[in-house]
Amino acid sequence: MDIALGLLVIVAVVCAGSAVGRKLNLPVPLLLVLAGVAGSFLPFIPPVELNPELVLVGLLPPLLYAAAFRTSLFDFTSNRRSIGLLSVGYVIFGTLGVGLVVWWLFPEIPLPAAIALGAVVAPPDAVAATAIARRVGMPRRIVNILEGESLVNDATALVCLRAAVAAIAGSVSALDVAGGFVLAAGGGLVVGLGAAYILTEIRKRISNVAINTSTSLMAPFVAFLPAEAIHASGVLAVVVTGLVMGTKAPSMPNGAARQSARSNWDTVQFLLENAVFLLIGLQVRTIVDSVQDDSLGAGRVWLGCAVILLAVLVLRPLWVFPSTYLPRLIPAVQRKDPAPPWQFPAIVSWAGMRGVVTLAAVLTLPGDLEHRNVLVLAAMVVVGGTLVLQGFTLPALVRALGLPGPDRREDALNQASLMQLATAAGMERLEQLRRDSDPPEVMDMLRRRTQERGLAAWERLGRPAAEAATPSQRYAQLRMAMLEAERDKVLELRRGGDYAHEVLSEVLERLDVEESMLDASLNELDSAAAGGGEGLSQPGGACDHLTAAMPSPRPDNPACAGCEREGTTPVHLRMCLACGHVGCCDSSAGRHASRHFKETGHPVMRSIEPGEEWRWCYVDDLLG
Repeated sequence: MDIALGLLVIVAVVCAGSAVGRKLNLPVPLLLVLAGVAGSFLPFIPPVELNPELVLVGLLPPLLYAAAFRTSLFDFTSNRRSIGLLSVGYVIFGTLGVGLVVWWLFPEIPLPAAIALGAVVAPPDAVAATAIARRVGMPRRIVNILEGESLVNDATALVCLRAAVAAIAGSVSALDVAGGFVLAAGGGLVVGLGAAYILTEIRKRISNVAINTSTSLMAPFVAFLPAEAIHASGVLAVVVTGLVMGTKAPSMPNGAARQSARSNWDTVQFLLENAVFLLIGLQVRTIVDSVQDDSLGAGRVWLGCAVILLAVLVLRPLWVFPSTYLPRLIPAVQRKDPAPPWQFPAIVSWAGMRGVVTLAAVLTLPGDLEHRNVLVLAAMVVVGGTLVLQGFTLPALVRALGLPGPDRREDALNQASLMQLATAAGMERLEQLRRDSDPPEVMDMLRRRTQERGLAAWERLGRPAAEAATPSQRYAQLRMAMLEAERDKVLELRRGGDYAHEVLSEVLERLDVEESMLDASLNELDSAAAGGGEGLSQPGGACDHLTAAMPSPRPDNPACAGCEREGTTPVHLRMCLACGHVGCCDSSAGRHASRHFKETGHPVMRSIEPGEEWRWCYVDDLLG
């Protein structure tokens, strides 16, 4: 009963803290840490002792898998040099650097034990890095590097920790350490790939949504446990499995299973990662009480912990800046990947929050180790100090350095281009499969629904939030009201008892599916209100028409003459770069921009909405 009550309280605090943090625009992880610290000193809350096995085996695999599953394998491989230098090079550098500082501060602590603490505090935490980075709105490449680093660095740190613990117990050679690294990396990679292959093949053959989703929830442990059994890196195996399965998931059959797995993993990740921060705070009282009677003296211990925290903060930029610029002294590297501005390594240096893995790892130190409680307290100070100092100041640092986050309007433009290309592919397949015997109304319905889905993406461009809703958004608003009335009627009929429960449930489920699809349209942020749109990328490439089209000034008072003449409402104005004609996009009733292309053959039109410079080639369906 006590365990059930404790779990209930943790979930309730996590949900309440997350709601308050979002309402007040505060970092949820830091708010939960502070709530945990306050709770640890309340007299009616019993001391909380974190079980390292619970974290390393029960919490870490699903958290890493969820993060890896959402990480792009292509982004990971494109940043592999930066990720490798941080997740392997920096962890080893930090392990040795912190270990020497600890040995210098406390000569009474054996050097292997000091290095063990260095291994414990060296890796930034995957949960902390991802949670803070998403909220801050960093440039996308920095987020990709931090997420990639935090996925792999735990494996390096745990291997270093194993070597240090072995040295505490007896002698360990450099050859043993090197062999441990090879086994951890090679074994974790092989087991991860094997687990991903087996699980992917199994899930391809399972059509039942519940069984398919349950198989997905097994994935992190299917990878972790066999790897640990052969003394390889279970952490690396989980990361490899998550990256591979996340890449393959969109091409697998059964969309309902994919949607169910996403929904379930969202819930699991939300509860686990936020509970982790709460547990960090709840540890404070227990750890502080454990060092009161240590022979080193309380004043010396606390001063030493502060110096260790300072060393952790200083060692990261000492590694990040040289590792960023020294490789680019090689001409081949410089040509392929030019040096970023100094603000990039500055942000990466400061985004080094530690988390629950540090606490769990330090608790695995031998129980009979002299001054073990001091090492545990030092790890706690590093975790709390980095979360508070770096977590609270990171948003201000990003703003002060002037680093722009992802441009929502550029993302919306690229999404519209991508949807246009996907729609064209779907229409082409429809023309290949259609038969003369197919009912015309079915063909018209397929064409209309496919085109409307793609046009909704274009509607969000160039339309301030203060204006009226776009046609797709207005459709969603009205359809949501209709669905509410339909659901109320079904519920009213259910009370009458005239219909079977199974029939009622199926009808309600269909209404819920349609409502969930409409939610995305209603909840989307207006991209045009989020910032500028200059310097947009070319996701479709370039063509001769886009290259030859000359830029032209935006009209002073742009208007769609076709809409004015026909009495229709324009949506997203474009101008022909051949003759200057202004028309509206296909989301408008008149579709005057496309009509102009069909009448004249002029290939390129550009947006003339405020702040937009993109162009569209009608001939090649390309964005420029």
